[in-house]
Amino acid sequence: MPAPPERGRLLVATPTLEDSNFRRSVVFLLAADEDGALGVVLNRPSETPVSEIVPHWSPLASSPGVLFVGGPVQPNAAICVGRNASGPSDDVEGYSHLVDDLGTVDLHKEPDEIEVRLRGLRVFSGYSGWGPGQLEEEIGAGAWVVLESSPEDVLASDPEALWERVLRRQGGWLAVLARHPVDASLN
Repeated sequence: MPAPPERGRLLVATPTLEDSNFRRSVVFLLAADEDGALGVVLNRPSETPVSEIVPHWSPLASSPGVLFVGGPVQPNAAICVGRNASGPSDDVEGYSHLVDDLGTVDLHKEPDEIEVRLRGLRVFSGYSGWGPGQLEEEIGAGAWVVLESSPEDVLASDPEALWERVLRRQGGWLAVLARHPVDASLN
């Protein structure tokens, strides 16, 4: 039985998903319940340095220190996910715990106003969203595989390789799927 979409899990696009916003994408779910789901694409770095968007946060940005395209919804909005250096914690001023040592960070605050010490963060432009039942339909149609996340996935230093790496570590048919060519017609 496949894992249900839940906060902290990954949505990994299958090769059947042709939408250019999500082709070979890995989405980290920030929320998933009866009202729908929301997440950010982990493997779409832009060329825009974080220092151009939120300069006071750029020293904490994980490599590569660029803005990531989190999805097609509200592309002018920014979402930040950071790693708490002290490990998992409750919500505190400026930091809302998600899973493990990860949480969302309030970019309107200065880094020294956050009540946790951060060990890396990623800033996303826009997000990915699904209405009630929409994501479950897409999963049922085979567009997505729901997988457990690993703490290093969200702040991976080589995000372009994340899709293949996440699938390979699953073993079985998903590891085989990781070798699927970008353009199957050239195979």
